[in-house]
Amino acid sequence: MKQVLIRNGEVEIADVPAPQVGVRSILVRVCHSCISVGTEVAGVKHSVNPVYKRLLQKPENLKRAFQFLHDEGIARGWKLALGKLDPSQATGYSAAGEIIEIGSDVATFKVGDAVACAGAGVANHAEVIDVPVNLAVKIPQNLSMRLASTVTLGAIALQGIRRCKPTLGETIVVFGLGIIGQITAQLLLANGCRVIGTDIDSDRITSALNQGLTCSVDPNSENVLERIRILTAGFGADAAIITASTASHEVVSQAMNVCRKKGRVVVVGNVGLNLNRRDFYAKELDFLISCSYGPGRYDPTYEEGGQDYPLPYVRWTENRNMEAYLDLLASAKINLDNLPTQIYEVEEANNAFRALCAPEGKPLLVFLEYPNRHSVGSPVRKVVLRAPCGKADRVRVALIGAGSFAKGVHLPNLAKLRDFYELRAVVSRTGTSAVNTARRFEAGYATTEVQQVLEDKEVDLVIICTRHHLHAQMALQALRAGKHVLVEKPLCLKRDELREIETFFSGDGRQQVLLTGFNRRFSPPVDLALHWLGERTGPLILNYRMNAGFIPLDHWVHSEEGGGRNLGEACHIYDLFNAFTSSKPKSVHAASVRAASTQWNQKDNFVATVGYADGSVCTLTYTAFGPKSYPKERTELFFDGKVISIDNFQSIKIDGAAGARWHSASPQKGQLEELQALARCLRSGGEWPIPLDQQTAAMQICFEVEEQL
Repeated sequence: MKQVLIRNGEVEIADVPAPQVGVRSILVRVCHSCISVGTEVAGVKHSVNPVYKRLLQKPENLKRAFQFLHDEGIARGWKLALGKLDPSQATGYSAAGEIIEIGSDVATFKVGDAVACAGAGVANHAEVIDVPVNLAVKIPQNLSMRLASTVTLGAIALQGIRRCKPTLGETIVVFGLGIIGQITAQLLLANGCRVIGTDIDSDRITSALNQGLTCSVDPNSENVLERIRILTAGFGADAAIITASTASHEVVSQAMNVCRKKGRVVVVGNVGLNLNRRDFYAKELDFLISCSYGPGRYDPTYEEGGQDYPLPYVRWTENRNMEAYLDLLASAKINLDNLPTQIYEVEEANNAFRALCAPEGKPLLVFLEYPNRHSVGSPVRKVVLRAPCGKADRVRVALIGAGSFAKGVHLPNLAKLRDFYELRAVVSRTGTSAVNTARRFEAGYATTEVQQVLEDKEVDLVIICTRHHLHAQMALQALRAGKHVLVEKPLCLKRDELREIETFFSGDGRQQVLLTGFNRRFSPPVDLALHWLGERTGPLILNYRMNAGFIPLDHWVHSEEGGGRNLGEACHIYDLFNAFTSSKPKSVHAASVRAASTQWNQKDNFVATVGYADGSVCTLTYTAFGPKSYPKERTELFFDGKVISIDNFQSIKIDGAAGARWHSASPQKGQLEELQALARCLRSGGEWPIPLDQQTAAMQICFEVEEQL
């Protein structure tokens, strides 16, 4: 499908895979999308800056910059920093179209419904978009899709007015008469207010006056403060709403100075906020910020999870603001027809953005239309970037899930191991992410459909880096398709999933290899410790401390998708216990700290002790109480009059015996070595890097601990 992307200050119309519909989403074939004159043009200009400038704009990003070079390697990192491999960015946040598919948990929409959609990263300038249910509303029958595609701009304006709480007869000043300012003025007029508008562009003032603006002030020829004082009989305005976009702090100062005592100032636009106490203290002004489209914005439970807020308690959510705005458009309480407007086909998006960047004569409304909106059939979900290399001695890889971990760890490591691996495909939920990642790491193709790689005979190995709840079923799908699998930890979140995996491998003639991403056992310090443990004559006592750090309760790790921190992270440590003891677990005991404060999950702070058949006892102290400044992990192994200490995978030493020490400037947790071990296994047909029974044993310990917690 066609999608508008921004790359290095330029607008490109790219072929990207169409998205899959989410379980609580709808798939929409777009008819029209509306370009945001302020936000999107600023995004194009900002994208000119190479990565290194963006990283160094703030001092706190310096550490990230060095880590970036470490992860990518100097040569590749430098290319990325200069922007030579810089990914494209999706743009757009307001669109309208027709539903072509609905998710399994969607009950409020049906295929064929005309809908207006909102949300950056959702309502993109693209032929097909995947939209969560709370970011879409049905379009009234007598309203065109073109006008309905302004839904996001209208909801932003409406939320600003709700924050202002205007009453009949009040005088409100609107600073900035771009499209959001124009809609704001009309909404205030419909609310029975007297509206004064001001903008540095006199053409915008004229447009607003033609749409019924009560009166205006031209800052190019008039003193704004004096003129508004005259227009308000010397009292000042009851409120001011700032819809302008400028880095200057002056507009906020002006807005405060034109208001009466006890007035209100509402900021909707992106403006400088270097406040001057003199401007508001004596008048005791209320200074209010309007957050985008309304309540629910930036709440993943609402926007992504589809959980609505009860109407009696939150009357105007972002979804209900969108709906109210469309009703006002349909009833002609708001009129956009006479505003300066330009319409472009999606293939002409370059010209549309150029028109918005022109020094004068800029339109207030710019629409993209999609002439192929009536096409039938399933959207195309695969984009080929290059032909297979065809080197028989390399393992051909498909990556599922192009998140930050995959892009920061596995993909750079695969690039380092080019002699062993060829990246055949990248699968991601969104087409932009799939194409960007595939281009950056030189994959053969990008897709949003898992089945594409499962049916691809050129794929040997599937690496799964999705959220935790998908791991088990995706791994089983790939195994049944005849692929080898590296699945990030945890292997699964439920006992029945583990049994299903064990059942698969209980059959005869299984040639596939399954490796759970328990990478710590492959790290250099653990490898050295295993060497030192090779001569032990008795059981060992192992103490492991993980200073895991606090994660807010609304983070996905704590949800059904993540499974919690015991299943999602502590499984790493249980696998290390199995590796160090080379024995079978026999007993598990766990206890958690139930903190009085509700910020702590009861499974965030616990101690788990595992007894082994050889008499060894291993204890994990897992806590979120500690500060991030304290090292994350420490291991102590006591055996045969000796102690092995591993600090944060950066150093190891042995006390009680002569042994070489090892030290690294940064934690070495074994992800690269894990891939090396897997390559050796797949190429030679030797033993699995981690035996299946040890992988399943780590998860069995997880489930025992989980039940006891």
